[in-house]
Amino acid sequence: QVQLVESGGGLVQAGGSLRLSCAASGRIFSINTMGWYRQAPGKQRELVASITLSGRPNYADSVKGRFTISRDNAKNTVYLQMNSLKPEDTAVYYCNADNIYAPKADFWGQGTQVTVSS
Repeated sequence: QVQLVESGGGLVQAGGSLRLSCAASGRIFSINTMGWYRQAPGKQRELVASITLSGRPNYADSVKGRFTISRDNAKNTVYLQMNSLKPEDTAVYYCNADNIYAPKADFWGQGTQVTVSS
């Protein structure tokens, strides 16, 4: 009932920047907190950043000071500005949204690849 579509991934050199976007559609009244996760081969999926409906952000220690999460509620879109990218940031990045009516059934995007060359 909610669809999340990510965009903005790609290949970038270390030290460069990318901005990821996630547009939500459908029954958007079901969404509260949104966030970005990432998963590299052989590793667990990890939370990168999240943001509440009112705009309060939270970041993983590994990206603090480099990444900025924001959202535009009028556009039903969440962004992740990634600066000073490192090879360790290489992963598939997934958009996530809390399902207010089913906490164990979060909404997920299809993922977008981010590759940082050294």
